[in-house]
Amino acid sequence: MAKFIIVALTVMLVMQGYVSWHVWRLLPFSTPVKVVVMLVMLAALACMVFQFKSDSVPMPMATAMYEIGNSWLVIMFYLLMAFLLLDIGRLIHLVPASWLKSNAITSLALAGVMLVTFIGGNIHYHNKQRKEIHLTTDKPLERPLKIVMLSDLHAGFHNRRAEVGRWINMINAEQPDLVLIAGDIIDGNVRPLKEQGTAEELKRLTAPTLACLGNHEYITGIDRAIDLIGQTGIVLLRDSTVTIDGVTIVGRDDRSNRQRKTVAQLLQGIDKSNYIIMLDHQPFQLEEAEQNGVDLQLSGHTHRGQVWPLNWVTRRMYECDYGKYSRDKTDYYVSSGIGIWGGKFRIGTDSEYAVITITPSTKTNN
Repeated sequence: MAKFIIVALTVMLVMQGYVSWHVWRLLPFSTPVKVVVMLVMLAALACMVFQFKSDSVPMPMATAMYEIGNSWLVIMFYLLMAFLLLDIGRLIHLVPASWLKSNAITSLALAGVMLVTFIGGNIHYHNKQRKEIHLTTDKPLERPLKIVMLSDLHAGFHNRRAEVGRWINMINAEQPDLVLIAGDIIDGNVRPLKEQGTAEELKRLTAPTLACLGNHEYITGIDRAIDLIGQTGIVLLRDSTVTIDGVTIVGRDDRSNRQRKTVAQLLQGIDKSNYIIMLDHQPFQLEEAEQNGVDLQLSGHTHRGQVWPLNWVTRRMYECDYGKYSRDKTDYYVSSGIGIWGGKFRIGTDSEYAVITITPSTKTNN
């Protein structure tokens, strides 16, 4: 973990250095003004680094550090891409060198593009998409089953109580038979949830609600995360199963736990005539669900990259990084998440919840 932190800090410093050098050269201002801009950028990076000490500062300051620091990380990434493209254009003689030095037009154009991109990305993040999925099964169900599936709430400093409450209202309005959460309920710190009373909002879910753990519950501290989830009324399935009206729901522990059970171990002794739904936060090794007779696997974690072009990366990393997918008789749905980690921007991806209706086939009904 220490090595990862060192590498991450090194990468951020290199990115900050490259972007800062270009901004310094590009802005058509006097040196004192440029110094102020550099100090603002450095303060944003400091918020990113020191947010992990947020327990020791007042709540408003901790929230500001999170919002500023993580937003700056995304903005810096886009500035990095912009300057890399401009540098490549200069090297192949498509971009005049004068465009990158004390140029008011380039400065205004770049600022305008960034403003439109991130204001639009923030608006789009708050516009939650409703994804409707229809499945049929030959297994005996008494009636069609309506499930609201969501993942990656990341409740905490940025997705605060009022925002989570808005999501609960949308879910309750669906009047589902079940609510299934595929991990990462907590962003990484229980302090904001406790101080805001976010558990009280999650208690308002009117349908039976079950969840599995995600990697951010482990980042939070697994014992603290489990204790807080226990206050919400949500049934946490940690390498365990429950059967409701002929439907068996299997909740896998997150793969952060290297000793978690295999799918085969979890399904040992389970009645395979039941419709089997498995919650597994990270959508790796999808063949395990297929090989063990799972009817539907629900996952999250990928955020579909969260912002373009990182969705190209997740597409390469996972057999299915987003959406509905099938392997033989097993269906999968990988959600891009209703919430988000870091800056509140969705660029080229959606924040969503899925409404899944499972209908017994005509053959079953007969």
